[in-house]
Amino acid sequence: MKKKPNLTLPPSVAEPQNDCSNNEKNTTGMGASVEELQQNLKELDLDEKQRKRLEEFLTKKQQAGELNVDDFDKIGELGSGNGGVVLKVRHKPTNLMMARKLIHLEVKPSVRNQIFRELKVLHECNSPYIVGFYTAFFCDGEINILMEYMNGGSLDLILKQAGRIPEPILGKINIAVLKGLSYLREKHQIMHRDVKPSNILVNSRGEIKICDFGVSGQLIDSMANSFVGTRSYMSPERLQGTQYTVQSDIWSVGLSLVEMAIGRYPIPPPDPEHLESIFGDNCMEEHMEAAMTGKPLKGNRSNFSFQSVPGSDGPRPMAIFELLDYIVNEPPPSLPKGKFTPEFVDFVDRCVKKNPSERADLQSLKDHSFVKKSEEEPIEVGHWVCKVMNIEPEPHG
Repeated sequence: MKKKPNLTLPPSVAEPQNDCSNNEKNTTGMGASVEELQQNLKELDLDEKQRKRLEEFLTKKQQAGELNVDDFDKIGELGSGNGGVVLKVRHKPTNLMMARKLIHLEVKPSVRNQIFRELKVLHECNSPYIVGFYTAFFCDGEINILMEYMNGGSLDLILKQAGRIPEPILGKINIAVLKGLSYLREKHQIMHRDVKPSNILVNSRGEIKICDFGVSGQLIDSMANSFVGTRSYMSPERLQGTQYTVQSDIWSVGLSLVEMAIGRYPIPPPDPEHLESIFGDNCMEEHMEAAMTGKPLKGNRSNFSFQSVPGSDGPRPMAIFELLDYIVNEPPPSLPKGKFTPEFVDFVDRCVKKNPSERADLQSLKDHSFVKKSEEEPIEVGHWVCKVMNIEPEPHG
């Protein structure tokens, strides 16, 4: 009989010679044991594949053990924003690919300690709809957050490659986002506070996960000056400085869906001529359908490349104060008529009500006909992601 491995995750400690604090307060410390986390998975509504993949991640997390800052090779840059940069790195001892977010913050030690205390809950955020978390530590004046690497990237990058994201794919994305928000709220009493395409990640397996949610109030406050871009996804009540709830996240979901559906940020709305330029390409439509279903293309159009599709950026963006004034005082964004199903149009309209009390809540959205229809559609998200981003599919398992 094989000896059972030690299933307690070791503490995350950085090397002191790299000016990286090994003070327990400057790391997220020790997570729960793998056994405890696996027990927590039993309380979630998971299918066998989801359970297997989460257990696989927890095992990798255990194998990675103590994360030493010198044990990483930088592979490339994945993106930047919200006051930080995200790198693709390889953990040399295990050959695991990870995403490493670096946030430069000049704050008092007491504030930094509070941030790490609040980040500890990330060890317990294990869901098929939440990006996996390895650890966080402080090094060379920066907070380092080590996360699961999602090889399809974020939806803002996919949008640039694809031009637009088809409604059936958005249906699957929407389901994952709603389930991720529900998990954070029901299991951890957390609001996301920053829902937007760049915080929704996908991989070649077709998994869709949210990241960068507001688990640390201190971190949000400390980064407040870096959130100019994020404000464009905030609900009217947040922009006005009034009290807000999870209903604010619902507004951001609706706004993000419109952006991904039409291929550009929807405020101000596109004029009819611009809409025609967005939706007039039949060749693009055929390739989107082929990528979603795996069906061969009709005729000789196989030389089409998603990489050649320009993003529909639309007119020059408004100045930030003009934009925020528009969100608060002008009609909310909507999907253009005749381009999408009535269910999708109605779903979005329920999300972007300017009055939060009139906005749909999470439960009613999960019961909406657009969600029910999307759950039944046999769409291969992973296949579509691989086609758009020109990456190799992962073996199913």
